[in-house]
Formats: sequence, structure tokens, C-alpha cells
Amino acid sequence: MSETGPFDILFDPGSRNEYLRRNKSVICAISASYVSTFAGYPLDSIKSRLQTTRNKVTIPRLALQVYRDEGVIGFYRGLWIPLMTISFVRAASFTIYTRTKEFCADHAWFSHENILDVAAAGGLGGALSGSLISVGSTPFELVKVRRQLEYSIAESKGERLVKPPNTMQAVRDIFRVGGMKGLYTGFRLHCLRDTLGTALYFFEYDGLRHIMGRSQTGEQGPTPSWMPIHPSLVPFMCGSLAGVSSWALIYPLDVVKTKVQQRALAGTPPRSVFETLHRLIKGPDPNSPKPILLGLARIYRGLGVSALRSVTTHGLLWTLFDVTASYIDKLPVA
Repeated sequence: MSETGPFDILFDPGSRNEYLRRNKSVICAISASYVSTFAGYPLDSIKSRLQTTRNKVTIPRLALQVYRDEGVIGFYRGLWIPLMTISFVRAASFTIYTRTKEFCADHAWFSHENILDVAAAGGLGGALSGSLISVGSTPFELVKVRRQLEYSIAESKGERLVKPPNTMQAVRDIFRVGGMKGLYTGFRLHCLRDTLGTALYFFEYDGLRHIMGRSQTGEQGPTPSWMPIHPSLVPFMCGSLAGVSSWALIYPLDVVKTKVQQRALAGTPPRSVFETLHRLIKGPDPNSPKPILLGLARIYRGLGVSALRSVTTHGLLWTLFDVTASYIDKLPVA
């Protein structure tokens, strides 16, 4: 059998279809990720600002302030970072996730057709995926946070930002101050967040898809009688629920991570994780601590917009993933 070359993939339908089938999970993940990331990025930008602002502000008022001060581009500040990295992150993440599940199946781990085994295999794949991907994604997310919080970082330094630096200038600024180590500011928190969050996410998604009638072969069967929705809506519903619930569980960790990174980028003295969490809940004045409920509300500030972002991005992600996978499965065999 002759080896398939790049021109065969481009111009020969049979070779192209075979290539798409061989790399189906990666192609589906990348194509769906670009659309879902662009759709949910403005909400992610508002979330970061809500997490770090000291003043109580509503989402509409903050959005209006961003638009007034920075224009529409303010909502998409730092967008190139996730767009440039999304192909690597999603491709690697879904590859690790699917290969882990295949490994479990080959070794008869979690092999029973029940919700616990199905969800556990997905959760294990998610944990491995999140921990490994965080090594490459930490610098990019740090730069994204820097771009999103340029104005608040400048304010904490006592500066007035006339024109924010572009992405490459932001990278150079971080590298000039801390070198390569500076690009990994907050790595341990980032790794912990992604390991737990991705494990929970795939654990819940695979469990929900099993409940909604998907078999271990990946085929979507009829939905249960108590949830008689069209099968085409199942990926959106399961992706949204898994995204919202897993994000809500790790949200305090993300708030602490963003706060730690903001202080480091602003050049202010660092605080430990527990001190940062304590100050967020109790307030900066130990003689006048905030009520516990008010402190917890501070920790979960921005959760509403994050939940909306999760519904949008993860619902679209899995819907487009399944649509693309269905299209590839129906391609003619050479």
C-alpha cells in the first residue's frame, strides 16, 4: 500500500475522507472550539473583571463601563490568546481523554454498562487531560488575564493607562520582569483547577449522556421517557449542565488564582493561597470582618456570567462536535 501524501489528502476524496475518519475527535474538537470560544469570550472577559473589582457592580453596569471606556474591542481583549492556543489545547485534551477511555476499555477497566463506570472512565480521562494540558496552557492564560485586566492592573500601580499594550508587548513585559518563571505565575493553582475541573466536567458529561441514552459505542439512542427531548438537543443540554455544575464547584479556586495572578502582574507583594482566600471572604480589615454570607458572595461574584458563558460555550461545543462527527461518519468509504 502506497503512503498517503499531503496532496492526496487535499485532492483525493477517498484519502481525505479516510484522514478525517482517522482524526475525527481532534477535527471535531478544534472546529467546534473556535466557534464556541468566540461566542463565549465577552462573558469570560466580564467574569475576570468581576472577580478582581473591589466595588460591588452589576453585570450590565460593568459591561456598559467596558464599552464606554474601551469600546467593543474591550470585550475581546486578549481573544487571540485562546484562539491561537485552542487548536493545541482542544486537540491534546480530547486526544488524552479519548485515548484514556480506550485504554480503560482495552484493559476492562470501568467496563460495565452502568452510569458509575461510564462516568469514572470519563473523569479519569478528564483528570489526566487537565493536568497535562495545564503545563502548556498556563502561560497563555496568564497573558490572557493580563490583557483582560490591563486597566485595573494599571490602576493598582497608580498609573493611568492611555493605550494598553498589545499581546506581544504584554508577553515581553511579563518575561522582562520574571523571565520564564514569570510566565508560570500561579501554575500550581492553574494545574489544580484544570485537573479537578476537567475531571468533574467529563465525569458529569459522560454520566449525563449515558442517562440520556448514549451507548458505550457512542451511538445516541432514544431519550428516557421522563426527558422526551429531541436527540439533537442532548449534546447541548448535557454539555451545558456539565459545564455549569463543574465550573460552580471549582469557581472559588479560579477566583483565588485570578487574584494571585493580578497581584503578581501588578508587582504588589504576594500573598499565600489561604491568606488570599481569607481576605476575600473576611475582608482586608481583621478588626472588622465581613459577615460570612457576604464573604461567600464575594467569592462567587461573577458566577452568574460564568454560568451563562458555560451554557453558551459548552453547549455549542458539544452540539457542533456531534454535528461534525455525524458528518464525518456519513462520508463515503473509498
